[in-house]
Amino acid sequence: MNKVLFYSSLLTDIKKRIQQAQAKAILSVNAEMILMYWDIGRIIAHRQENEGWGASVIPRLSRDIQNELPEQKGFSERNIKFMVQLYKQYESSVIGKQAVSQLEERKQLVSQIPWGHNILLMQKLAENDLRFWYMEQTIRNGWSRDTLADMIKNKAHEKQGALTHNFEKTLPSPQSDLVRQNLKDPYIFDFITMSEPFVERELETELIKHIEKFLIELGAGFAFVGRQYHLEVSGRDFYLDLLFYHIRLRCFIVIELKKGEFKPEYAGKMNFYCSAVDDLLRHKSDQPSIGLILCESKNKIFAEYALRDMNKPIGVSEFELTRALPDNLKSSLPSIEEIEAVLICDGGTGL
Repeated sequence: MNKVLFYSSLLTDIKKRIQQAQAKAILSVNAEMILMYWDIGRIIAHRQENEGWGASVIPRLSRDIQNELPEQKGFSERNIKFMVQLYKQYESSVIGKQAVSQLEERKQLVSQIPWGHNILLMQKLAENDLRFWYMEQTIRNGWSRDTLADMIKNKAHEKQGALTHNFEKTLPSPQSDLVRQNLKDPYIFDFITMSEPFVERELETELIKHIEKFLIELGAGFAFVGRQYHLEVSGRDFYLDLLFYHIRLRCFIVIELKKGEFKPEYAGKMNFYCSAVDDLLRHKSDQPSIGLILCESKNKIFAEYALRDMNKPIGVSEFELTRALPDNLKSSLPSIEEIEAVLICDGGTGL
């Protein structure tokens, strides 16, 4: 029996090592390809600048490379233009005494994400600092290209760590910083359709129906544990709206959904829930459980006062069921009153 167990353990260890090597090989190949694209972009840009070649050289290069090296993929006219853009965006702008180290840092980041991700960042974002922020998050969270696109669309960089919380007082460093970085404000639930009036339980049901999109909006690391999760404390029954475990933070996260504005009494109830989860569910190797109260709106000062003397880590964020329109677009849309006036004038036909 021991031999069987030993062999199973041996096989598991070897498989893990093979998978690690395969993953490293894939990353290595990707990095080498990205750096090659960077160098090709630099060569073309220098020739264009020093020898007066215009943009017409790129279609010719694309045709000749594909004719002479037909087995090589990725040298379409469009792709070669992106190679030149890659160099111009990240290397030609590096100047000063720290240029060498800064350039290496940029190459390191760029080469760790797939080419499609790099193209997306160049297309969607104009500022390098923002691009590098999303690169770091992609590497840390393993975002797919579609997830990265959603994060850019949702302006994830503006929401990260923006919630009201008491993490500095209730968690040691660096855990407090990690928790703050992994939670945000607001959360956008535009993947569900609900009309007023609705109750909290209906919102909870809709989020679970769309659990995959819900998890993407929450961010990497969240693992769903249960809905209306039952806890028994001193012979009484309590039910948590949503319970998650965060793999990276190594802790349970209790989420309470609240319709309307944040009320100070929500913090006391969440403090109780976190204490119960710590006593009943938390493993000795887990970090302290975290509470996240999601409301439609909050008064920041009320929230700060409510959390100030709580001894459990709690955050308060808002949720939105529809994405807010930019101000310039809002001003160009007709008001409800204007639409009603048109309908009345047209006899209710709208024609």
